Amino acid sequence: MLGATGSIGASTLDVAARHPERFEVTALAARRNWETLRLLCARFRPRYAALFDEAAAASLRQGLREDGVACEVLSGAEGVRAVAALPEVDTVLAAITGAAGLLPTLAAAQAGKRVLLANKEALVMGGALFMAAVRAGNATLLPIDSEHNAIFQCLPGHAQQCGTRAPGIRKIILTASGGPFRETSLAALRDVTPEQACAHPVWKMGRKISIDSATMMNKGLEVIEAHWLFDMPPTAIEVAIHPQSIIHSFVEYLDGSTLAQLGSPDMRTPIAQALAFPERIDGGVTSLNFAALPTLTFSAPDRQRFPCLDLAYQALNVGGSAALVLNAANEIAVEAFLNRRIGFLDIAAVCDAVLSKSPTTAAPTTVEEAIAFDATARRAAEQQVAVRQGA
Repeated sequence: MLGATGSIGASTLDVAARHPERFEVTALAARRNWETLRLLCARFRPRYAALFDEAAAASLRQGLREDGVACEVLSGAEGVRAVAALPEVDTVLAAITGAAGLLPTLAAAQAGKRVLLANKEALVMGGALFMAAVRAGNATLLPIDSEHNAIFQCLPGHAQQCGTRAPGIRKIILTASGGPFRETSLAALRDVTPEQACAHPVWKMGRKISIDSATMMNKGLEVIEAHWLFDMPPTAIEVAIHPQSIIHSFVEYLDGSTLAQLGSPDMRTPIAQALAFPERIDGGVTSLNFAALPTLTFSAPDRQRFPCLDLAYQALNVGGSAALVLNAANEIAVEAFLNRRIGFLDIAAVCDAVLSKSPTTAAPTTVEEAIAFDATARRAAEQQVAVRQGA
């Protein structure tokens, strides 16, 4: 479990705990939250734990010794990468957000694991690189994002293999809740706070992804992700605002049929589907009561209110390293907003400036190239943040 201390980690471990006869937790990994990881290790008794942060790993080792929990603790990027490729592990759920998740997720693919992908950045930063690793390692790739999992479930049964286009599809439509500012005026958006932006009306998520939802950058990154997962061109990937978050995505076929996947807004549904695929298991999710459902509404996204969505399409059309640059700039801008260094609308402005000023380069062919491109884009984004902070 890569990202064990986050919201996806909590949902995954909840599903696994419901089926102890099917699942054994072998390794838990996170960035630096050793206190939560200590509690999880005491409960699930994994053989391994890993933290990117060396000091946090040292604290975890001491805490587990005090608890009498036998668990080997690894540290650093190499330690997290190592647990993702353990021979005794057959399934890796990748949910470490941001660029940090690329290396261990890539290692899992290269090792031929069943990779349950919740980390968008593996595909946004290195789509061609990651998909090549999946094919070379003969790995199985299953999407966890609710939208991509919905699309996966709507594909023909014989075509449920990520990375190749299923026959007969005209387009895919990703649904989006619209976040907390779906109807907020542009003038009011200038003064929103991190707390307001993190208050998603439907989903319970971490701070970073909550901000991405509020700007709709999250949906833009999902468009890029869908391109790689389902081999669809940008013109065949659409976005529809659906505030109720009951329909998680659509697939439209050439014959005029449109299939949709419905469910309560609970991440345990896609997690349970992917963990047990091709079987089905109980994820602990509340059933839909169709008689009590609110009216389901749909609308086109407001491109003026949500410029980040168009930036993602722009990056996908440009190709090369553009999506990687956009992702890096967004991570820096979101962090700056959460730290109150820039305003909410500055997030899109920083991303736009970095994307437009960065030279177009070929897509990275190695993880080292991806990391180098990412570092360059982050420096450019920091410069843009400094400009706006001083304005």
